[in-house]
Parts: sequence; C-alpha cells; structure tokens
Amino acid sequence: MSELLAPCGNMKTLKAAVSAGADAVYSGTQKFSARAFADNFSADELFAAVAYAAKFGVKIYLAVNTLITDREMKEALEVVMLAHNAGVAAFIVQDAGLAAEIKKAVPDAALHASTQMTARTAKDVTALANMGFKRVVLARELSREQIRAIAQNADAELEVFVHGALCSSYSGQCLMSSFIGGRSANRGKCAAPCRLTYKGEKKSGTLLSLRDLCLIDYIGELADMGITSLKIEGRMKGEDYVRAVVGAYRTVLDGEKLSEQKRAKMLNVFNRGGYTDGYYTNCGEMYTSALKNPYKGKASGKSQALRCGKCKTHTCKHKG
Repeated sequence: MSELLAPCGNMKTLKAAVSAGADAVYSGTQKFSARAFADNFSADELFAAVAYAAKFGVKIYLAVNTLITDREMKEALEVVMLAHNAGVAAFIVQDAGLAAEIKKAVPDAALHASTQMTARTAKDVTALANMGFKRVVLARELSREQIRAIAQNADAELEVFVHGALCSSYSGQCLMSSFIGGRSANRGKCAAPCRLTYKGEKKSGTLLSLRDLCLIDYIGELADMGITSLKIEGRMKGEDYVRAVVGAYRTVLDGEKLSEQKRAKMLNVFNRGGYTDGYYTNCGEMYTSALKNPYKGKASGKSQALRCGKCKTHTCKHKG
C-alpha cells in the first residue's frame, strides 16, 4: 500500500496528521525551507516532534529544499546533521550541490528529490537515483499516462502530489515572485503573484491562479502503478485542514467508502473556488478565473469539485 504523506508546520498540525492516519509527515526547520512563512520547527521542537511521531510509527521527512548559496552551505549541513541526530527519516532537497554535500557528510542519510528538481521522465529519475536520491517527487504537471510510464521504468521510489495548491510556474520554480513581489520562491518566500488579478486585452481576473489539486478519486490507481508515496500539500495550513484532508484520503486508501459528509468537509475546509484534476486527466477546468469571485464562498461538497471540463460531469470517459 502507498504511504500517505501529510504536511506539518508545527506540533498542532503534526498531531492532527498523526491522529488522522498519516504514515509520514514532512516539515521544515526555521531556515532553508521552501515554506519560510510556515511556523516550522526549532531545534528543540524538531527533537520533540520526531519523538512524538515515533510513538505512533510515523516518519518525519525534513524539507531542506531551497537553493543554497556557497556561504550558507556550512549552516545548511549543520541543520541536516542536527536533524539526522534527531532521527529524521529523510531529507527533501532541491539543490544538487547540497545533496552532494549531504552524502559526503552523512552517507547513510536518505535523500528525496524535491518536485522542484522537475523529474518528468524515467531518465530524469534514473539520473537522480545515480546522484544518490532514494526517492523522487515527480513534477506536478504530469498526466496519468506519463506517471505510469515513469513508474514502469523507475530506478527509485516515486512520490506524487495528490492534493493541495498548484503553481502556475513549473513545479514551483517561480521567478515571477522575485520580479513582481521582490521575494524568491526558490528561497522559500513566495509572494504568490499568480493569485493576483490581471487585466488582458479581452478579459480580467485571476488569470494565472490555478485551482487546488484533488486526486482522491484516483489514489487506488496511483497505488496500483507502484507509487510509493501520496503527498498532500499544505505546510502553511492549520490543523483543521490537515485533519480533514488526511482523514478523507486515509479512508479511501484503506478501501473504505468516503461519505458525502466527509468528502464535503475535505473540500470545504479550504478551497479557491473548487478543485481540479486537470494535469492528471488532461480534461479538467484548472483556472479560478473561470469562476465568479473565486476566493469568496465555499465549494459545496462534490458538486463543484472534479468536474470534467469537457463533459461537465464527475465521472466521464476522459477520467478513464
């Protein structure tokens, strides 16, 4: 069975993830995390978090997934060493130089290639495996056919995002944030310019803002492909979000029927006007600009989620 991997920004969300049935969580420390504005863990909190998770057989993966400058390398390795001593199970890394230095300093450390490394083919996965990565988090822009093809020829464990925010940039490698917002997304300080309103020649609105991803109806299919880990986005979201989303995915992953009430709670706890499975099926409506007032109101259960953009239904031939 695939691992259910939950976001964790602090002890409250860690406890929510564990209680809802996560097999593992991923978090960051107060430096070198791509979610710099999440609470993240101090050194003491990290030791406490690993100890708490271990009681329930839950692993903690540490995101050290910003680009690292030469001047920061020593400090980044100190963070890695401390986390390794705390019992962190793996490190999620974007910077290839940091990955190489981690393997030198801590040869037995498990490395996971961040989605920001843009692995979108089996050859990409092989190259990352040859660099020492145990697991590869695939690019978020892949269809089911592309994921299946990679899984059939993978030289490493595979992890796929199944729920949460999508970037209009390629797998989070945003430069627009730097140019417009003055903050680098690749340094953990995304200014979210894609969520702003823009005016074009013929239309205006949230033209670059993607709806959030929801693949809950396909996780059995992904597990059958051999995907090792199913990842939920949301390290800056609260414990109610983590509990509702993880709980719903746990139910389905365990082969149980997801009630409409539980589905509605999952969809309503946070949304930007509906969800999409667009990249995975290549047929869903993906932009919030297709909605009126996309950031106001809530999606009402399944009715506004996962509707095929071609035939406007929830179950269709396009979804396979």
